[in-house]
Amino acid sequence: MQIYDELVARGLIAQVTDEDEIRKMINEGKATFYIGFDPTADSLHVGHFMALCLMKRLQMAGNKPIALLGGGTGMIGDPSGKSDMRKMLTKEDIEHNIECFRKQMSRFIDFSDDKAIMVNNADWLMNLNYIDVLREVGACFSVNKMLTFECYKQRMERGLTFLEFNYMIMQSYDFYKLFQDYGCNMQFGGDDQWANMLGGTELIRKKLGKDAHAMTITLLLNSEGKKMGKTEKGAVWLDPEKTSPFEFFQYWRNVADADVMKCIRMLTFLPLEEIEKMDAWEGSELNKAKEILAYELTKLVHGEEEANKALEAAKNLFGGKGNTENMPTTKVELTDGKIGILDLLVATKLVPSKREARNLIAGKGIAVDDVVIEDPTAQIAIETEVIIRKGKKVFHKATV
Repeated sequence: MQIYDELVARGLIAQVTDEDEIRKMINEGKATFYIGFDPTADSLHVGHFMALCLMKRLQMAGNKPIALLGGGTGMIGDPSGKSDMRKMLTKEDIEHNIECFRKQMSRFIDFSDDKAIMVNNADWLMNLNYIDVLREVGACFSVNKMLTFECYKQRMERGLTFLEFNYMIMQSYDFYKLFQDYGCNMQFGGDDQWANMLGGTELIRKKLGKDAHAMTITLLLNSEGKKMGKTEKGAVWLDPEKTSPFEFFQYWRNVADADVMKCIRMLTFLPLEEIEKMDAWEGSELNKAKEILAYELTKLVHGEEEANKALEAAKNLFGGKGNTENMPTTKVELTDGKIGILDLLVATKLVPSKREARNLIAGKGIAVDDVVIEDPTAQIAIETEVIIRKGKKVFHKATV
């Protein structure tokens, strides 16, 4: 099976503009493609994971990825799929986040020997002259047409700033610039980015002629990917300091039954023939599929050693062996050998606030050393360590 057909079989392609030509270029390894990442945090998260896996697949087939870091567009904010304006970041915040992204992306993409490149759109967007943008770029966009796109329509009643309205123009200009300077002939993005991506393709063709080869593909999972990785604690990060390998493993181990095979197909590098055999699994076999998913993705993000540790820790914990060596751990300070349960839950970051801690306790959702806590004023004595359980599947160790 050729690479384009494999992407389709894995459920990764939602929409394309020139399918026959796109298929040919990808299969022949002639695509130089980009995916953009706005540096809104100091770590990539699960929502970026599918895009990184796609870049890796295409690079393995001989195509050249461009990782576009949005140092410029990150100053604006993309209204797509959002109900409120994004928090404004400082230049220093953005530069720090970009450096964090660089390190994490190198685990997925080979940047050696010009096999892939990483660029920052601040290099061209921050130096643009406003009048030039209006004349050279703005003249190619119809406001009437832009207002028909869902990403803007859904924000019109709640409020859409002129700053955000410019995001499509800036993203389109990115593709135009990458096409001219780096030979980028293809762009990928989530299905919520379709309008922005079409804007880039149309800008190239209007400025350089209809024969300019600029094509777009959207990914089926990317908008779903933004929902993925959201837990009661917040996002699931790729940085082990923010989400430990064990927590990362447990997140995937606990995906819904209906999603496990879809995730295996889209995110792992297991052969499709092997995955097709797993499609028939039911009942307890789905738990085995979830374990495979969790192990494969933890190995991909954190390495085989950490994946083995997480697997062993999970088996020990849920197999009743009591080995908690690799469980996420927080050191806490005690007063007279004790700590209040609300303070303990906040200190371990199992909850963001004491208010949420009280709600969990009221719903009998917290246990310490297998004892359900029903009193929010309870004082927890710790000699060396205790095991906290939130719900049925989240475990954390607290030590003195």
